[in-house]
Amino acid sequence: MPKMKVAIFVEPGRIVLDEKPIPDVGPLDALIRITTTTICGTDVHILKGEYPVARGLTIGHEPVGIIEKLGSAVQGYREGQRVIAGAITPSGYSEACLCGCHSQDGAGTKHGWKPLGGWRFGNTIDGAQAEYLVVPDAMTNLCAVPEGLSDEQVLMCPDILSTGFSGPESGRVRIGDTVAVFAQGPIGLCATAGARLMGATRIIAVESVPARMEISRRMGADEVVDFTKVDPVEEIMRLTDGRGVDVAVEALGQQRTFEAALRVLRPGGTLSSLGVYSADLTIPVSGFLAGLGDHTIRTTLCPGGKERMRRLMGVIASGRVDTRPLVTHRFKLDQIEEAYDLFAHQRDGVLKVAITP
Repeated sequence: MPKMKVAIFVEPGRIVLDEKPIPDVGPLDALIRITTTTICGTDVHILKGEYPVARGLTIGHEPVGIIEKLGSAVQGYREGQRVIAGAITPSGYSEACLCGCHSQDGAGTKHGWKPLGGWRFGNTIDGAQAEYLVVPDAMTNLCAVPEGLSDEQVLMCPDILSTGFSGPESGRVRIGDTVAVFAQGPIGLCATAGARLMGATRIIAVESVPARMEISRRMGADEVVDFTKVDPVEEIMRLTDGRGVDVAVEALGQQRTFEAALRVLRPGGTLSSLGVYSADLTIPVSGFLAGLGDHTIRTTLCPGGKERMRRLMGVIASGRVDTRPLVTHRFKLDQIEEAYDLFAHQRDGVLKVAITP
């Protein structure tokens, strides 16, 4: 049986290059040959053992590729077609999907609802850091890449762009809003760009890395607060004349940024949380105004499915957002362990890496 190279989770602290048989497809599946993928911060949580997955699982959930083989029941696609699939691959027919919550696709059990069911790549099934990938429910999840767009132009669409945009979307940013975005990593940068697209007229980013501060302004930030030089809560309240912000997006996944995002809200404001948290959060009574501030806290898992991908690639094709500056390093799949070491330790100004077989 033909083999392919894959990056597998061995144990906490070890993701290594290995081989597996090239998989076959079921009637509703598609096999794509990966042309470009990347490493996500969530993959680093898996590497560190902070998010549990099965040992031997192929990691990765951000695929760009070419259709190699289609399942017998798949219609509307052709072999050789360039496609992407979202990090979230909903079935389209589960109770969660039919309720409009595609990311939570899954099934209820006697112990309650199983969360995160729509996230399958590199979580419950083999993922995209490989030479080939099986895409389940292909007619729901595959989206053709428009002519003229490169792999790196659309590489952020499966997860980072979709997740980043969902911050201001879940926060229901309106025309004229003031928005604060805490942390300008790849997701925070995309949240900044999304807030601008949705009509925010003042975007305050919180970041300390000079290169990220510069990119943040290019993505739409009006002011960038360096939290190593000033208290970000005090500075944002000063910049807003004590009013606070309409929406605060938390894009790091730490207690201190979550709490700061809560404290800068205006009365009735919304905290839109995108961070992946690896420890319990504490909501301070003073920041929460004892529960009487009319605040909203929203959490969001990256929206997926082919319609979401079509819309995101439409944004890229229009030129309204350019995510290419987020790709700072490039590796071959053979170098995946080196790529993880660089990305996990955030060396050399890394934002995102492009991985090509």
